Amino acid sequence: MEIIFKIIAVALVATIAILIVKPVKSDFALLLGVVSGIIIILFIINYVGGIFTTLKMIVSETGVNGSLFSLILKIVGVGYLAEFTAGICCDAGVAGLGDKVLLGAKIVLLTMALPILNNILDIVLGLLPS
Repeated sequence: MEIIFKIIAVALVATIAILIVKPVKSDFALLLGVVSGIIIILFIINYVGGIFTTLKMIVSETGVNGSLFSLILKIVGVGYLAEFTAGICCDAGVAGLGDKVLLGAKIVLLTMALPILNNILDIVLGLLPS
C-alpha cells in the first residue's frame, strides 16, 4: 500500500517541477516527465514479478494452455507500452502522434488476439452436438 504513496509523491513533485520549468525550458520539462515516468515504473517492477509468479501458478494448477496465457500477457504488455508512449507524445505536444500510436497498437492487439478467438471458437464448436 505504501508504494502508491511513493508513486503519488513522485508524480506530484514532477508535475510541480514541470509546471515551473516548462515556461523557461520546455525540453527539460519533457525530460522531467519521461524520467519521472521511468522512476514510477521502477517502483512497480517488483509487483509485476509477483503477478507473473501468481499467474504461472494458476496456469500450472488449472491446465490452461501456457502459450495462450503467454499471448494474453504479451497483449497486456503491448497495451501498457502503447499507452505509456502515447502519454509521452501528448506531453510533448504531439497528441496526434500519440493517437496514431494507439491506433497502431489496437490493430496489433487485434491481430495478436486472433489465435485466442480461434481457440474459443474451437471450444464452443466442440461443445455443440454433432
